[in-house]
Amino acid sequence: MAPVLLPTRFLSAERATLEEVRRQHDTVGADLLARGFLDAMPNMVLMLNEHRQVFFANSVAVEELGVGLDGLLGKRPGEVMGCLHASEEYGCGTTEFCTTCGVANGVACAVRGKADSQECRIQVESPNPDLDLRVWATPFRHEGFAFTLFAVVDISHEKRRRALERAFFHDVLNSAGGVMGLAQLISESEPSASVELIGLLKPCAAQLMDEIVAQRDLAAVESGEYYPGPVSCPLKALLETTAGLCAAHEVGRGRTVVVEPGVPTDSIVTERSLLTRVIGNMIKNALEAEPVGAVVKVGAERLEGGLYTLWVRNPTVMPRHVQLQIFQRSFTTKGSGRGLGTYSMKLLAERFLNGKVSFTSVAGTGTEFRITIPASTDV
Repeated sequence: MAPVLLPTRFLSAERATLEEVRRQHDTVGADLLARGFLDAMPNMVLMLNEHRQVFFANSVAVEELGVGLDGLLGKRPGEVMGCLHASEEYGCGTTEFCTTCGVANGVACAVRGKADSQECRIQVESPNPDLDLRVWATPFRHEGFAFTLFAVVDISHEKRRRALERAFFHDVLNSAGGVMGLAQLISESEPSASVELIGLLKPCAAQLMDEIVAQRDLAAVESGEYYPGPVSCPLKALLETTAGLCAAHEVGRGRTVVVEPGVPTDSIVTERSLLTRVIGNMIKNALEAEPVGAVVKVGAERLEGGLYTLWVRNPTVMPRHVQLQIFQRSFTTKGSGRGLGTYSMKLLAERFLNGKVSFTSVAGTGTEFRITIPASTDV
């Protein structure tokens, strides 16, 4: 009778027993040359069996992962690196999220006999920062035993710096372009017309300053050097102001932002600038997803337990492959230089607002992003 295969969304779910994994480990451990070679490597190196389980790790991997060799044996790469989805289904490689994972795809390629290198973003449990990795998966055969040599380099700092720089220059150049355009018009206009243009120049310059401050704050949040200052914040006024600013932004041209009736008139105690940043990103993303003439709706509700949820809705449904990667740093559907929008929402909400960001995107109802936060942020 053929063995019953475990269900999976992507790669095989079957595993070798821990006893078999230990036998594989002992085989490599007995080879002093192999051990010395692996321990001399400056980066994390894992040896994976045909079921993608760790049966050997070099000294760098054992030290950086901090769980000891016994804590690594038999586990898969996503499980030893704390992937948010590694405890779902039948573990690393078996969930729908794994179909877009560079680790799973790289190892799968090596299992098929071909070396591969990929960049990978791994979401981990808050408050730990997500990981950006460069991984190499190389197939090997030795005395009839097939295995994968899996090497890892953490490129999180490099990716974070580049993403922050690109986002900063993108947003600031847009705002600076508006200021420069108005200044040029003022210089070429009659005195009677320049008064109105000067009136437009002030909010454009204020927006430029806001972009600079926002990027500074985001960089400080990423590095753990941001110290928020909670203030009393009327919900209705915050939503109306943020919606108005987004509607006046370039992405709002030809589109409408509506604050739905029924928003509580309550005030909450929170970090106003960070909450505004989260809601603003939600609205701008919704506007960018819609054609001219579309309507984006904004609202808020009071929940039980002293919680409030603020939401943004737009008619378009996100493709499934986008939904699977939506909160990953640097993931973007908007071309080079973008990709911090949804990631920064999650980062700011969970690390500094004691909140949670979630979304649904379903045919017939469209896409809705929500942030749920307490009435008072305990910082």
